[in-house]
Amino acid sequence: MAKKIAVLLSGCGVYDGSEIYETVLTLLRLDQSGAEYQCIAPNDAMMHVINHMTGEEMPESRNILVEAARLARGNIIDLADAKAEEYDGLILPGGFGAAKNLCDFAVKGTEMSIRQDVIDFVRSFHKAMKPVGLMCIAPVMVPQIFGEKSICTIGTDPDVASAVTAMGGEHQDRSVDDICVDAVNKVVTTPAYMLASGIFDASKGIFALVDEVLSMIKKYN
Repeated sequence: MAKKIAVLLSGCGVYDGSEIYETVLTLLRLDQSGAEYQCIAPNDAMMHVINHMTGEEMPESRNILVEAARLARGNIIDLADAKAEEYDGLILPGGFGAAKNLCDFAVKGTEMSIRQDVIDFVRSFHKAMKPVGLMCIAPVMVPQIFGEKSICTIGTDPDVASAVTAMGGEHQDRSVDDICVDAVNKVVTTPAYMLASGIFDASKGIFALVDEVLSMIKKYN
């Protein structure tokens, strides 16, 4: 039976949602590996909307779920309706949406909070001993979700790495083509566009992350 992976999105677009290339590479590798996937997102307003040509904030409001549906070709469900028991693992692509819409690290740093529905959903995988993969900036949520001494990487950025440590996590530097594995918590992280110079560069670590998540499912089932 094919493994089924939940992919938790935060909108559509690097500056205010899920990073598009990271998401597509994740879905591509899952499909290449014969795994099924279901895209999921919170049904709520985005923190703000960014013009991706100018980088400026736009005077409008958009919905996280509706925007994320663009990446999923419409095949997406509300986080409120998602159940961890229906999936074998979970992956969270990056993009500023992970740090703005799933949590508020982008504005509050180490004083950040994570949406309660996101905490509950991710922890439900952890409690069931199912693997969780996070990439790019998304691993900043690891310490608050998985607890002190949980291990992750965001690459080599000293400021973000220090923030992870300040929140109780253990940060390990990794290159763009590498992954960091917390075997105790079954958490896999990779820098992706925290370091990637292009889509091929990003694909190396993302493919490795997907492969490791799927390998953990086979190992622990």
